[in-house]
Amino acid sequence: MRVVLDQRIEALTERVIGAGFEVFNTLGQGFVESVYQNALVHELRSRSLDVGLEVPFGISYKGSCVGTYFADIVVEDQVIVELKVAEAIGQPHIKQVVNYLRASRMPVGLLLNFGTPSLTVRRVLP
Repeated sequence: MRVVLDQRIEALTERVIGAGFEVFNTLGQGFVESVYQNALVHELRSRSLDVGLEVPFGISYKGSCVGTYFADIVVEDQVIVELKVAEAIGQPHIKQVVNYLRASRMPVGLLLNFGTPSLTVRRVLP
């Protein structure tokens, strides 16, 4: 089943992915996650996008906060971007983003893996 995203959200994710490829093509493979995170934030802001870094999302249970997730990057309060430097994107990475989406109620997440010979991108829906 293919879920269709709002055209504005789809266009926004394409802009974020484009920025990710710009960072990867410029820096290449081999750096730690924080280097890619800082570079991607710089690139997104240079493209006039509103970017939050290490954005907290509280998890509530019966009116009490029982935990907090921190998204690597949030773009335009619409897209969670989770960065990895790994051999591959696995189910634990996908589940992590799904949990972030559930906590934040955002419509889409992007997993960007800078640990492979070419940038790996995965869209994640709640």
